[in-house]
Amino acid sequence: SKTCIPCRGDTPALKGKDLDAIHSQVPEWKVTNEQHITRNFSFPDFKKALAFVNRVGDVAEEQGHHPDILLGWGKAEITLWTHAINGLSESDFIVAAKIDKLYGK
Repeated sequence: SKTCIPCRGDTPALKGKDLDAIHSQVPEWKVTNEQHITRNFSFPDFKKALAFVNRVGDVAEEQGHHPDILLGWGKAEITLWTHAINGLSESDFIVAAKIDKLYGK
């Protein structure tokens, strides 16, 4: 239910125990090098994957926090990180939780 807060680059990236604690709230997401989070989503066809990606795009615009999205037949891969700090911030996990909620629908 939180909203992303714009990062100006002076916020430290999440690391160690702080990262572990917030990651536990979206456990399906894989943390890579304490810098990115990624999750793969599966669908029965391209049309449903595309519809999901479009809903993700709406959330990204609403939050002002934009993931990298890889779309294929029956699949979508979403990667998040905060570019301004070249690492992970709370906003990445807020968007991840919102995307998880979309997938659950």
